[in-house]
Amino acid sequence: MHLRPRIFLKTVLAISLAGVGAGRALAEDPTDAFKSFPSVSGTHKMPKLTGFSPLITHPIQGGELKDVKLEALLTDQGEPVQSGLTWRVFSPIPGSDGKLPLLATSEGGSTAFNLVPGEYFVNVAFGRAGATRKIRVPEDGPADKQVLVLDAGGVMLNAVSGSDVRIPPNELSFSIFSSDVKEDGERGLVVADVKPGTLVRLNAGTYHVVSNYGAVNAVIRADIQIEAGKLTEATIQHRAAKLTLKLVSEAGGEAIADTAWSILTSSGDVVSESVGAFPTLVLAEGGYTAVARNKDKIYQRDFAVQAGVNTDVEVLLDGSGEADHAANAQD
Repeated sequence: MHLRPRIFLKTVLAISLAGVGAGRALAEDPTDAFKSFPSVSGTHKMPKLTGFSPLITHPIQGGELKDVKLEALLTDQGEPVQSGLTWRVFSPIPGSDGKLPLLATSEGGSTAFNLVPGEYFVNVAFGRAGATRKIRVPEDGPADKQVLVLDAGGVMLNAVSGSDVRIPPNELSFSIFSSDVKEDGERGLVVADVKPGTLVRLNAGTYHVVSNYGAVNAVIRADIQIEAGKLTEATIQHRAAKLTLKLVSEAGGEAIADTAWSILTSSGDVVSESVGAFPTLVLAEGGYTAVARNKDKIYQRDFAVQAGVNTDVEVLLDGSGEADHAANAQD
């Protein structure tokens, strides 16, 4: 089965706009649009520091401490980010493990560090977005304020089944990958198991999103563009539905316990196996066969999954499979 993904995008500018229409109020502060939702946290993977130009000086031991002020912007013309930042200062001299020692950290918004003259690496992370810069603290005169541009935005993901059927959040998950495909055909994973309605802060660019509804075959892939200084709200449309399987002696009867189930596609591939009186699963739109095994006997029924129509699929003990009324639609 080949499913074409549909995705509905709404991009919210994280700046003050005049005359906006109905909908979620836009923030006056450049980062306010990112404060209203839970966010994915975690350490941002820094660029390889060996990719920077070689360092030619080392911190001067016992030198006069200099006050180095730091601030980060979402875009070149944006205002300083006031919260959600993690700052890290690294020594330029590798330790015995070959890594650059971490000298200081700070969380919040703009910050300042007292550093002796010399060169350092400064990294700022904003969720999964980040920037790294080599700085030099002079021996004479004040240190310049360092302004790092994150070139970052955010995305909040959700999904529906069919045209507009709400999917319970605990049945959805998203994974975000880089848009580039590596030589082995795989994409780099940026963040896994993102829950619906969760804000993910990312560097601007194109990302590949995989949405999983349930645990069988309801999977949709889509590419999403993240713009600096903006929050993109994306709703993915799944062509799938939730089904409850029942082996019954008569249409509408009680489900028979100790039943083993196999679900086959129209081409005969097994996509799900389970045991129970009425197992529930999510399937992508298409044709299937339900095979029920009970007391060494096998019963089966062909059925179709319609996107957004959650149903009960009843298999009759007489094997007739005529329980077509069993599409007891659920909201």
